[in-house]
Amino acid sequence: MTEKLSMNSFSRNFLGKAPDWYKKVIIGFLLFNPAVLLLGQQTAFAEQIPFFLGWCLILEFIFCLAMALKCYPLQPGGLLAIEAVVMGLTSPETVYKETVMNFPVIMLLMFMVAGIYFLKELLLFTFTKILLRVRSKTFLSFLFCFVAAVLSAFLDALTVTAVIITVAHGFYSVYHKIASGKNYGDSHDVNNENDSGLEENRRIDLEKFRAFLRSLMMHGAVGTALGGVCTLVGEPQNLLIAKMAEWEFVEFFLRVAPVSMPVLIVGLATCILLEKTKSFGFGGELPPAVREILENYDRHENDQRTSQDVATLWVQAITAILLCFALGFHVAEVGVIGLTVIVLATAFNGVIEEHRIGHAFEEALPFTSLLVVFFAIVAVIHDQHLFTPVIHWVLSLEGTVQIASFYLANGFLSMISDNVFVATVYISEVKQALDNGQITREVFDLLAVAINTGTNIPSVATPNGQAAFLFLLTSALAPLIRLSYMQMVWMALPYTITMSIAGLLAVIYLL
Repeated sequence: MTEKLSMNSFSRNFLGKAPDWYKKVIIGFLLFNPAVLLLGQQTAFAEQIPFFLGWCLILEFIFCLAMALKCYPLQPGGLLAIEAVVMGLTSPETVYKETVMNFPVIMLLMFMVAGIYFLKELLLFTFTKILLRVRSKTFLSFLFCFVAAVLSAFLDALTVTAVIITVAHGFYSVYHKIASGKNYGDSHDVNNENDSGLEENRRIDLEKFRAFLRSLMMHGAVGTALGGVCTLVGEPQNLLIAKMAEWEFVEFFLRVAPVSMPVLIVGLATCILLEKTKSFGFGGELPPAVREILENYDRHENDQRTSQDVATLWVQAITAILLCFALGFHVAEVGVIGLTVIVLATAFNGVIEEHRIGHAFEEALPFTSLLVVFFAIVAVIHDQHLFTPVIHWVLSLEGTVQIASFYLANGFLSMISDNVFVATVYISEVKQALDNGQITREVFDLLAVAINTGTNIPSVATPNGQAAFLFLLTSALAPLIRLSYMQMVWMALPYTITMSIAGLLAVIYLL
């Protein structure tokens, strides 16, 4: 056994089936960072080296996210995070503090996403009816974007994203199973299947179907951002800003409306324009052969549906209604509500075996782990004060220029970091300026709106800025429909441009 052991064996095991060039790049990062730290200590720039390495670490982590289809970002990103702690760029205490501060988001991912899994029969039933009855792709895309926006304003963007991912994964699984020559009742793990066994026509239709689903997913994801900016429950940072500003639900909505409503209109108009022009990867139609399979599936399900199946749908529907009310009135933390959904949907539908319950957590826990790694990167940003120069520069400005700069600075930093973290840093600085008498209450309110809209709107540019986008990118659906980091950036680009400009003009002229 010892004779067979070699360095080649270790290299093959390292990051598994990831391309060799990718493995070399990650190893290069891991060697580069400590080398710069050690060599930099011998120069006149020793004090600036940790700051420089902090920005290098951000770019390296973004690279890992961009290559998510080559290798899940948890492993390479985790190695970089561990190295950052070892090098002293941050501490385990700061990482823990960042994680605890975002514990509600972690609970949401662990329990709410699993809860949505136990509503999948109802979701597939409902959205299959919508998909088959709405023939216009433009109207269907508008519907996905608008409904996601409305739901995200009262629920949670990650919850809404989990719903549309579940729906799309269900559609894809149905088609891929039939295209692979199997029957509706046959077992079929679509995540472990490839396209090699498909006929040429089926393969062509599958590519078109992927393009169709990609566009719907991106419209829906952008919709969560459009709605999430509007209310204090739409995004985690909204609640934080509302608490600092002492705004209730209605006041928050009215304060933000001069910016959020024009952006909503522009975002929905962009959705229609993209579908009409079929640009930036949008406009993909549902192939007739795929529609036929989905129609046959719908008829088959209707014919085979027993009274027990109908009862299952009713239980899931009642649970979904309770979910909406609980989230809308914020009766408890989202994660606690998600756990309630799991209990209700499983208890009344007879899902009592541990292995059946365990499947629900397979999608969320890898992303939850990745999010904690991301918080380690945020801890580096915090400890090395990477955003401090930008913050001080913006605070030195005055009047309309300052408000516009707050919007732009928050938007830019949210593109590369966590928008909750960016909002926390900025609103804390502004609140301190108010308490110290440096700004008036009126200016504080304007800046709070600029921070809220800045962290929510331009951040759609990359999966880094929006947790819903990152969740979609790292979901099991993304590799199936060939949705990569750069594909998401490209498809989000027109939305980023139109929505960011609309938000900036609203901040300057309407606030």
